[in-house]
Amino acid sequence: MINPTHGLKSRDWTETKAHSSWQIFKIMAEFVQGFEDLAKIGPCVSIFGSARTHPDNKYYKLAVDISQKLTQEGFGVISGGGPGIMEAANKGAALAGGRSVGLNIDLPFEQTSNEYIDKDKNLNFDYFFVRKVMFTKYSQCFIMMPGGWGTMDEFFEVATLIQTRKFTQTPMICVGSAYWKGLFDWMRETMLMEENNISPGDLEMIKISDDPDDIVNYVREFYTHHKLQPNF
Repeated sequence: MINPTHGLKSRDWTETKAHSSWQIFKIMAEFVQGFEDLAKIGPCVSIFGSARTHPDNKYYKLAVDISQKLTQEGFGVISGGGPGIMEAANKGAALAGGRSVGLNIDLPFEQTSNEYIDKDKNLNFDYFFVRKVMFTKYSQCFIMMPGGWGTMDEFFEVATLIQTRKFTQTPMICVGSAYWKGLFDWMRETMLMEENNISPGDLEMIKISDDPDDIVNYVREFYTHHKLQPNF
């Protein structure tokens, strides 16, 4: 039988439990601060994507354009606060004179605040799960640009919340049809048709578009029939 405390002194284990108890208060503080700050901002869209995308990349330029146009419609823009697509999202909002929000996360690499975030809307988090709650609670649209592990995590998190109706129905748009094609082909052919692990309507709830004007029109049309409100 495996001893779960093998090599761990009882005093060390007690200190670990004490640390966990105090950690709860730190988590609560992040939730409280995030709710208080974001509740003041008003309707927003979240734009997700890679931190590694350079300004000369077509997806960076596309993110700036989409962000700028959605800001002109009256939305604030929320990004992860870092470089790459996140920077592009905040840049578009800043160019349009709109609300530009950054939800930063403390990481050992990649993550530094970009210059286009409003000074009073630059929030910092230690916990990914708290940060994701802030994205999902206060965004009235989710724009998924090409990205890596983090973007895929956010993609499936949002898709699951919409699918299970854990929050109000919200536009979800994947930008970069060539980038997303392989994933959507696999979901359609394997998840849906071969294994029956999702329903046909699950894929229909996600729009794919490369046209900023089409995206803006889609969001505008959606909110002629739905209320602007926090998602839960």
